[in-house]
Amino acid sequence: MATTTAPPAKSTAPPAGPARGSARGGRPVLRYAGLVLLALVVITPLLFILVTSIKTRQEATGTPPTWIPDDITGQAYDAILGSSETPVLRWFLNSMIAAFSNSLLVVATAALAAYPLARMEFRGKRIVFGAIIATLFIPPVILIIPNYLIVGELKWLDTLVAVIIPTAASAFGVFFLRQFFLSLPVELEEAAFIDGANRWQVFWRIVLPLSKPALVTLGLLAFLTNYNDFLWPVYVLFSPEFQTLPAGLSTLQSANSVRYDLLTAGAVVASIPVLLLYVVAQRYIIEGVSRSGLKG
Repeated sequence: MATTTAPPAKSTAPPAGPARGSARGGRPVLRYAGLVLLALVVITPLLFILVTSIKTRQEATGTPPTWIPDDITGQAYDAILGSSETPVLRWFLNSMIAAFSNSLLVVATAALAAYPLARMEFRGKRIVFGAIIATLFIPPVILIIPNYLIVGELKWLDTLVAVIIPTAASAFGVFFLRQFFLSLPVELEEAAFIDGANRWQVFWRIVLPLSKPALVTLGLLAFLTNYNDFLWPVYVLFSPEFQTLPAGLSTLQSANSVRYDLLTAGAVVASIPVLLLYVVAQRYIIEGVSRSGLKG
């Protein structure tokens, strides 16, 4: 009797090849290399500012510029921090007060305006929201003259109130928080209404705690916008003791000479609170998301 043999089974394992493995292994290397290059592009100007601030006046203006100072000195910091003609610490305090106060007002006014536009129904709601959005297309420089006239009539010129109040109502803040409020589950508010809460209690105890990430983000953006503002403080602040930091640092340069060592030292001082604020805000944003009760 003839016997038949079964054909050999075909292998289903994928063919091993060095090309595929090497390609997969090279992708992370390319990604990390790109991130390193991007980090260098961002960090290099900051490092150069820091290095220039610890140079002597002659070396800071020398050509070609050097990366390693021949003589490390703190003369620039002594000049801007210890001189009565350039009260940098006073300017720094003014900027912090103005930016912090403005950010609180922006968050408060934006939240109070955004919640009705997101959750309440009333006549003309879309028209009001459209008018607010339309103001985003108006260049801010156009409003300098009317705002100056209004601030002058209110006797706010040469005071910090002039750099706090005019930008306290933010159309972007209203739009930003409205979009975030719409993303919150309405069932949480309905459950609060069933338990007997009124509209204000729902807004204060339900909506705002859940919106902590958005509130912190908006506050940070408003703080940085006011803190870095240069043009408006130049127009409304005249006395040296009321200057903010960006406007005050501009007085360190004249038509004939520029003290690059002083300017970079002032820039280093001005950047410290911004960096610290980013670190603190990042921690609070993560905490707000983890405690919001929402699963992404």
